[in-house]
Amino acid sequence: MKRIAIFGYSVMSLEAMSRLNQEQCSIVFIGKDDAEAALVAEKGFETKVIDFRNDDALRSIGIGTDVDTLFCFYPRDFDNVFLTISARAIDKDITIVAIVDDPESAEKLLAAGANKIIDPYEICGRKTHEMLTKPDITNILDNTVFGRHDLKMAQIEIPKGSCLENTNTSELKLNERHNLILIGVVDRELGDQLHFAIREKEHCLDAGDVLVVMGPAREIKAFKKQVEQVENDEFKSD
Repeated sequence: MKRIAIFGYSVMSLEAMSRLNQEQCSIVFIGKDDAEAALVAEKGFETKVIDFRNDDALRSIGIGTDVDTLFCFYPRDFDNVFLTISARAIDKDITIVAIVDDPESAEKLLAAGANKIIDPYEICGRKTHEMLTKPDITNILDNTVFGRHDLKMAQIEIPKGSCLENTNTSELKLNERHNLILIGVVDRELGDQLHFAIREKEHCLDAGDVLVVMGPAREIKAFKKQVEQVENDEFKSD
């Protein structure tokens, strides 16, 4: 079971904790004081209070031993950079995800050792662009998102021999065929980066590529089953 440490009290950190599967990972929230820790403890999460500027304190909560993933959700980029540098110095293999307030700080966080950067403004910008440039997105969201409580996000890897091999992403039409939304694609020919579907770059799918989709759990399960079938023409354009 993965051990995840989350630093920084914010709406985003609370949302992240609520969405992490506690059957698959162990979560500990690191508060700056007892009052902050108490607020999170009321929600049923394990909490600790330490000074993140102290390396021994970081080791005391499991960094360097049993913590696999670290989330840096402090509101100030300076604090996230400092925490990233300290954690990376202690454990070269730990996965560090950091939020960024100023886009110019993203390079500093990456240089400090962060594996992934979350830019809330970029995410909001993409959503706004989607709403402005794709009028039909409202209907898609009405059918697949709003009013539902069983939504999941899943990564579906395309196996060798799949019916999706050599299929272009524009041919998928997941919203029409499976009541799903395509969030993005990991095109292995281009590396391990997630390419968001909103950018509308066409990708020809190969074995090993990964589709990131969102929708009802049963629809994801049905789509995954079809992806694993041998090649057929179901997803090919007419």
